[in-house]
Amino acid sequence: MTATSVGFSLLLLGLFLVIGKWILIGTPVFQKLFLPSSLVAGLLALIMGPEILGSFSGVELLSPEIITVWETLPGLMINLVFAALFIGKKIPNIKKVWELSGPQVILGYIISFGQYVVGLTLSLLILAPFFGMNPLAGALIEIGFVGGHGTAAGLRDTFVEVGFPEGADLAIGLATVGVLSGVLIGIALINWGVRKNKLVDHYAMEQPDKLIEEGANELENRELPDNSTNHNDSIEPLSLHLGYICIGILIGSVLLNVMIWIESITWGPLTNVYLFPYVPLFPLAMIGGIMVELVLQKFDRHNTVDRMLINRIQGMALDILIASALATLSLSVIEDNFVPFLILSLGGICWTVFAFIFFAPKILPNYWFERGIGDFGQSMGVTATGLLLMRIADGHGRTPAMESFGYKQLFFELFMGGGLFTAASIPLIYQFGPLAMLVFTGIGTILFVISGLILKRKKLS
Repeated sequence: MTATSVGFSLLLLGLFLVIGKWILIGTPVFQKLFLPSSLVAGLLALIMGPEILGSFSGVELLSPEIITVWETLPGLMINLVFAALFIGKKIPNIKKVWELSGPQVILGYIISFGQYVVGLTLSLLILAPFFGMNPLAGALIEIGFVGGHGTAAGLRDTFVEVGFPEGADLAIGLATVGVLSGVLIGIALINWGVRKNKLVDHYAMEQPDKLIEEGANELENRELPDNSTNHNDSIEPLSLHLGYICIGILIGSVLLNVMIWIESITWGPLTNVYLFPYVPLFPLAMIGGIMVELVLQKFDRHNTVDRMLINRIQGMALDILIASALATLSLSVIEDNFVPFLILSLGGICWTVFAFIFFAPKILPNYWFERGIGDFGQSMGVTATGLLLMRIADGHGRTPAMESFGYKQLFFELFMGGGLFTAASIPLIYQFGPLAMLVFTGIGTILFVISGLILKRKKLS
């Protein structure tokens, strides 16, 4: 592989992203599903690649070198995405944040831990004994649904290291199922809520603007980054913000290596249990990003960080990640494990819908539907799905759903949906076994349910 082939592969991926954007603008069906352009681009590249077109026609439009380069991109881009999560976000008073978002945080943990319980139960009782699946498959629902395409693709190396390489492709497939079903089922739930008068504004739902639906906002209506804090003749603002993100990743890398070293000289030799060599970099990069933000809050007197520029870099990395992950998806793996894949998909969907309908009204003290539908969307696909569903359910912003959902991420994303626990779940199952993990997540689910009920009682008393 040469530098030229790497460069050409990136150029070609850029072409697919542009084509995906224009396909989305011209395809009403895709617009109604609110699919991101990167997902369309990745599916198009998958069709043009060796898995579909190459398999049926024998024509290789995408060379093995291109596929090899694309396969490495998700593992790199996921670090940018997570390192950027909290840079430029002022860390508010934790007590105030918890008072507003605590019940929503607990609901998120109930759904996520429950997805592990469902997945591990299915793995132990059905998938492993009847289909010969690796018991690690029990973690795929949470990784694919709550973690999304980014987390699923970012854990590819971890899956390989623990001897379950097909797990990454199955998780990416589950992430695609989650995004599609999250939007479709979420809108169906909102219509059900309207009929049953469960929404505050139950007489009308805000329909997304046509341009927003098409993903083609007019240029004059787009928010532009504020470059007033940086002089372009000193450093390009984009370069400065990318530098801050890179520092977060470097800090995360140091933290990970320190943890690996500590484990190797302490409990590792004594117990023969090693976890950190299997933990990916991106959750530690997120902690590195938080450390960068804390330093900036204390010493950056000139406010050199523009959160909107950080969002742009993060969004670009996520687009590249999703497109390259889908483009290199192994359909043969899903085909070979289609029935287990279908069982995991149905199990994840049923649990998440049940958790929303049954637990949200019992855990959330007010506006349970508007707030819970955001957790449902995030637990089925990505954070954007949750925001979309809340926008439809509470179009006029009459509830605190958006604010509490945003604050929730400070307590939630650090551990679940690609955070520390999600990243460690595969090594934990690998080292301690699926039964031990099932017991742990089962107890965790019960404790979060009890905590949520107690917290609601205190708020209402």
